[in-house]
Amino acid sequence: MWAATVAPQKDLPKRDDPNKVYLLNSDELTFDKEQSADYRVLRGNVVFRKDSMYMYCDSAYFYEKDNSLDAFGNVHMEQGDTLFIYGDVLYYNGNEQIARLRENVRMENRDVTLFTDSLNYEMIPNIGYYFDGGKLVDSQNELSSVYGQYSPDTKQALFNFDVQLVNEKYTLYSDTLEYNTQTKIADIVGPSTIVSDSNVIYSTAGWYNTETDKSMLLKRSLVTSKGQSLTGDTIYYDRASGFGEVFGNMVLNDSVRSIIMEGQYGFYNERTEYSFATDSARVLEFSRGDTLYLHADTLKSHLILPDSTRLLQAYHGVRFFRVDAQGVCDSMEFTSADSLLHMYKLPIIWNENYQITGDTIRIHMNDSSVDWAYIPAAAFATQHKDSVFFDQVSGKTLKAWFNQGQLRQVDVSGNAQSIFYPQERDSTLTGLNKAESGFLTMYLKDQKMEKIIIWPQPQGSLTPMEQVKPDQLYLPAYKWYSELRPTGPDDIFRKPKVKVEVVEEDKKKHRFGR
Repeated sequence: MWAATVAPQKDLPKRDDPNKVYLLNSDELTFDKEQSADYRVLRGNVVFRKDSMYMYCDSAYFYEKDNSLDAFGNVHMEQGDTLFIYGDVLYYNGNEQIARLRENVRMENRDVTLFTDSLNYEMIPNIGYYFDGGKLVDSQNELSSVYGQYSPDTKQALFNFDVQLVNEKYTLYSDTLEYNTQTKIADIVGPSTIVSDSNVIYSTAGWYNTETDKSMLLKRSLVTSKGQSLTGDTIYYDRASGFGEVFGNMVLNDSVRSIIMEGQYGFYNERTEYSFATDSARVLEFSRGDTLYLHADTLKSHLILPDSTRLLQAYHGVRFFRVDAQGVCDSMEFTSADSLLHMYKLPIIWNENYQITGDTIRIHMNDSSVDWAYIPAAAFATQHKDSVFFDQVSGKTLKAWFNQGQLRQVDVSGNAQSIFYPQERDSTLTGLNKAESGFLTMYLKDQKMEKIIIWPQPQGSLTPMEQVKPDQLYLPAYKWYSELRPTGPDDIFRKPKVKVEVVEEDKKKHRFGR
């Protein structure tokens, strides 16, 4: 057995084979033919080179025939002036071009630093990866996971298992995440949750720009903030402004106010609380037992400053349904300050077998129930009695009072006209009662007329049923709009084919015609 100690290796001849590992320096070289025939032991300021990669350490085993080395103490790999890798131990295979670094590993690429205790670095395709926990830190974020990989060339990183992206404004939790350290964009490729003080985002696909706080969230992602949630097929979301734009199946759920707004397109601003929906737009109000379903071509909801009154606006083709009330009109507004619902342009409301029409209808809501309805012009109320017979009242103005969803009183002022059909106890109609006067008040119970008061100086007549002629059945502005009435939650999307006819002698009286 014999051993040899060789003088320090310095200024060795230049070697240009890019596939070979070259020893450039060592203060001490030891070779034991019997104990270490396959490698040489190097100590002190050891330097290797493989193509453009330089490797430094305190000591090493150099397997020259195998083109490999084991390095120990103050391990340092360096490629150009952009990539530096540090660790306590390095196992490098030059043929496979894989460096395995262990303990206190740090990989630096400009402003990106990767920390782990176990890193494998593949020189081709220039990717470093850890598999037993680690983190990557850049100027914007800190990302940690069980498995992670990073490419200095593409600046692209991949993280798997218990992934966390920590930003000063939020934390992203995921099982799989891709991230580019140059663009600062995180690609969401699996179930991910982004938590901040202001909101929570859940998504399974999309991207999030951590520098601009803008994102595209796919596959029915969810943004939740202050009791409100926004979801849709695709959401473009800007955290800085609180603005979310939705394409496809938007659902904005306000659990505080018990309101849902839907549409195939829409947007919502968290800061201003402005919401918009169109294309199959619908609002659901569910603060009480029976849900209100409302549809229009366009829906808007926003706050009116300085008192933060909420205004809900519905434009064109308004149709709504609730078990106790249905209605249609061209446009509608609701203000939370006075709980008033304004229906414009040919409005109609139905309650059981009653129908009310007018030039404009104002409805006062009390705890989401109809309290009263007021028609300031061209007022007409109709009750379907039997077959072709309808109780009718008309006048300049009308106010209808409701109790627990049922019509209980109707007050008519100005040119009050009425047609009623008195009944026997067995509901047999006894005749047609027609009256006119300045004012009329009708009281109802269980959807039946209980009493009617007409004043002053009423004029009228009672015609027995067998003497009633067809032209006596209806007041001049009568029409029963059954073809327009929504019959269920889905029927609000139906578009009846009707046209408007205006009576020339009274512009405030309208007709619907097919």
